[in-house]
Amino acid sequence: MTKLQKRLLILCTIIFILSLSVGAFIYFGLQAKKGNIEVTFTLNSGTSKLTVAENLEKEGLIRSNLALKAYLFFHTDMNLQAGTYELNSNMTPVEMLEKISRGEVKNDSISVTLVEGRRLTEYVTSIAEKLKVTEEELFAKMENKEYLQKLIDKYWFITDEILNEELYYPLEGYIFPDTYQFLENSTTEEIIEKILDHLEQKLNPIKEQMTSSEYTPHQILSMAAIIELEAVSENDRNTVSQVIYKRLKKGQGLGMDVTTYYAVKKSMGAGLTLSDLKTNSPYNTSEMNSSMKGKLPVGPICNPSIMSINAVLNPSDTDYLYFYADIKTGIVYFTKTYEEHLAIQKEIG
Repeated sequence: MTKLQKRLLILCTIIFILSLSVGAFIYFGLQAKKGNIEVTFTLNSGTSKLTVAENLEKEGLIRSNLALKAYLFFHTDMNLQAGTYELNSNMTPVEMLEKISRGEVKNDSISVTLVEGRRLTEYVTSIAEKLKVTEEELFAKMENKEYLQKLIDKYWFITDEILNEELYYPLEGYIFPDTYQFLENSTTEEIIEKILDHLEQKLNPIKEQMTSSEYTPHQILSMAAIIELEAVSENDRNTVSQVIYKRLKKGQGLGMDVTTYYAVKKSMGAGLTLSDLKTNSPYNTSEMNSSMKGKLPVGPICNPSIMSINAVLNPSDTDYLYFYADIKTGIVYFTKTYEEHLAIQKEIG
């Protein structure tokens, strides 16, 4: 064996031993520390994952923050939710992170349910009724330009489109509908960012689709909001999505009344007047508003579910150009021509 071969052998042996040692260190560090140490662990909004690992070690819950940091290096998609958690040293570090990622906070937290397809104003009311914040405080924070810029810098799916002065509410469409657990004394920022963290967790699996689309995430949410209010089943949502794309490409007005309701700030089903349909608003896609031909609303008109967001990214392959949604039954009738559309409208009433 030559000197070079001996050196290579020694080098490979050293690398092997080091790799084995590092692997053993990480494996050992990710085992439960035992000892039945119970800790009420609070994670504040904005705390980095590396700091979380350090704090878990300081609390005596894990063997090594370095081992946990190594684990986090290979699991960058793990989204840790702010809140207060009951943790025990009998849990493995990974089990602790998974619990925090799921948002399984202490039982003394307050549950707030945000229903799919509702407007931001309704969500703000629901949150203010349960927590120690006022509607005025929430609206003020959600409209603060400096704070909005902070959100733009923090979240990949939020762009400066939310700074458009024509928007009624900058974060309309971004308040993901779900059930949340909050501490009663949560600040406005903690509330907003807990919800946005959850939205990010929902959107990360489809990030590539969203960022490679010809439409921005803001526009995708705007389409999803329309779909949320126009259709119920997954198949119908995908087909409504296809109609939206086709009408945009043809330069037609979307002609969707749900946008007019939002534009004139009426509740759904209240009845629209001719004056409402003619309203010159960047939200009103009625075909009577010629300024919106071939355009999407300036922003989302409600807060859509993940099903509607997925529908935007997966439109059906059909030739439909019109649809009529029967509000009473939830059935959506699709047609290829305007004459067919009028016939359905007349029949359903």
